[in-house]
Amino acid sequence: MTKTLIVLILAIPLPAKDVYFTRSGVISFFSSAPLEDIEAYNQQVTCVLDREKGEVAFQAPIRGFMFNNAMMQEHFNENYMESDKFPKALFKGNIENWDSLILSDSSQSVHFVGSMTIHGVTQDIKELGTISLSKNGIDGFAKFQIRVSDYEIEIPKIVRKNIAEIVDVSVKVKLKKK
Repeated sequence: MTKTLIVLILAIPLPAKDVYFTRSGVISFFSSAPLEDIEAYNQQVTCVLDREKGEVAFQAPIRGFMFNNAMMQEHFNENYMESDKFPKALFKGNIENWDSLILSDSSQSVHFVGSMTIHGVTQDIKELGTISLSKNGIDGFAKFQIRVSDYEIEIPKIVRKNIAEIVDVSVKVKLKKK
């Protein structure tokens, strides 16, 4: 009887959500320090937007960040980000004042409010970004700064002058209706 009930519940069509999605968003970061600038890109960002509620979530695999210098990439993954232990960076939250926002093809400023988890540490954030309708869906962009110490990423004393304490981060997504 219980199995039959479960099958019946799963067979009932649920109302389709107004969900937009991508698995090919881009996140980049730039760190400027006196001895060396560090830059990396990740084109494996997953993003989901529930257009009905304004809820948004991002996920980026740490090992997806690509550097021009292979040694930098190795140090980033093994020494700083501990990618095997903390394989993903996550954001989960919403777009502030979503109910009063009217999407159009003009880029509109919005605040992304929620929690960011990096290196196993979760911080509440509120960051400025933009959102707009495009021919194929919804485009989103955010640019913000992350303080490395806020996420307990330890920089060895010997290379502290090579790595900035604050990193500039950019996220760009093109979402399509799921």
